[in-house]
Amino acid sequence: QAQVVESGGGLVQAGGSLRLSCVASGRISGVNYMGWYRQAPGKQRDLVAQFAADGSINYADAVKDRFRISRNKARNAVYLQMDSLKPEDTAVYYCKAVNAGIDYWGRGTQVTVSS
Repeated sequence: QAQVVESGGGLVQAGGSLRLSCVASGRISGVNYMGWYRQAPGKQRDLVAQFAADGSINYADAVKDRFRISRNKARNAVYLQMDSLKPEDTAVYYCKAVNAGIDYWGRGTQVTVSS
């Protein structure tokens, strides 16, 4: 019974910052992959940032200079530091974890950026 939970979303003014957290817990021996995705209304879910299978980091072009992903393997946790937020960053942000070849998704956390 694995569980993935995101937190840290909220309402922020343009130019502000938020830090999202994601923790995978339950009966899992280890997490092989963790990443952040987002989905705005009427749009598909897109990758924001991830630790790839080899541990390398990938960012979407739209956030590459403003967001930073980090992780704590021992805690099965991943974080997303978001700076210089823009209204177009408004979306539900989802965390994805992979354990034993199975994908687990959190329920998402809302990020709203106002002008």
